[in-house]
Amino acid sequence: MENIERQIIEIIATDRIYIPISSMKGKLERQKPKLAKAVELSDYKNNFVGERVYARVETDDITQKARTMSEAVNEFAEKYSRPGKILKGLIEEKRQAKESNLYFGMNQGCRLTANDYLSVMEGLGFSGEHAETLYQELMKVSRDLSKKRDEERSILIG
Repeated sequence: MENIERQIIEIIATDRIYIPISSMKGKLERQKPKLAKAVELSDYKNNFVGERVYARVETDDITQKARTMSEAVNEFAEKYSRPGKILKGLIEEKRQAKESNLYFGMNQGCRLTANDYLSVMEGLGFSGEHAETLYQELMKVSRDLSKKRDEERSILIG
């Protein structure tokens, strides 16, 4: 029983660490294209070399890109009417899906300890010192992002 409890604690700590990191990842992913589009290299003939950085703009001709799957199926259906209809029917046929989810959460009045979080972070490759430093900041962000900590969460497992 103790082993299962430890495993679930690790899932909860991992999930809680994931939330602020995922949020930051999303912000960074949205920021990168904006920053890249703001770099104007036309004065440098699209090729800049500075003391510490370089950048260039390359434009590729993408007129010969591959067709999409639906374009290929439609073209196949035009050339081969009967098998094309069968193929389209198979694609459009709905499949019955089954999902298994692991639901998890903390019992009323219970909390994860700093050591629970730190062990997960060390498992991610952080040194003890870096994990402790990052832990404080992650918990601040996590608390700001969290709506309600006693809610049940789930993970798709199959």
